[in-house]
Amino acid sequence: MKYFKHSTSIIDKNCKIGKNTKIWHWSHISANVKIGANCIIGQNVFIGNNVKIGNNVKIQNNVSIYEGVTLENDVFCGPSVVFTNVKFPRSKIKIKSKNYLKTLVKTGATLGANSTILSNVTIGSYALIGAGSVVTKNVPSNKVIIGNPGKIYATITKTNKIKKKGTLKPAKKKKKKTKII
Repeated sequence: MKYFKHSTSIIDKNCKIGKNTKIWHWSHISANVKIGANCIIGQNVFIGNNVKIGNNVKIQNNVSIYEGVTLENDVFCGPSVVFTNVKFPRSKIKIKSKNYLKTLVKTGATLGANSTILSNVTIGSYALIGAGSVVTKNVPSNKVIIGNPGKIYATITKTNKIKKKGTLKPAKKKKKKTKII
């Protein structure tokens, strides 16, 4: 074995895992998953059937990556990032895996903690999704997205230089009235 697997993690059949990858506590790698070299899969991560993960990807604790998702090389998923693969899920309606929607996260993208990535979107190379943001549509390369729904806030380079799209003004503070006695 050329990768590290913690004794509590589960790896299903027909998975390909690259050299020097580390899979930590209580993580579940489902069938037919491909994970590249030098990846870190944090604690309590779920990776669904047929997911593809490139090289040098870091997936922090409590991330759920469902079938239909592809992460290219050098992607960072912060803690508790969630992907979806069905636009309108219902308990009583069975969706066959062949009908799961695809999501692509391109090279070098960063997904902040607790961000939610809805299905059928592409996140461009070196984009940065702010913590807690909800991505509902495609994200161009090198853009910073914040909010719910996520909106373009700025442009970012590969070296993390940020150029703001516009000036976002902070909320005005209300002046306190003081009583004179």
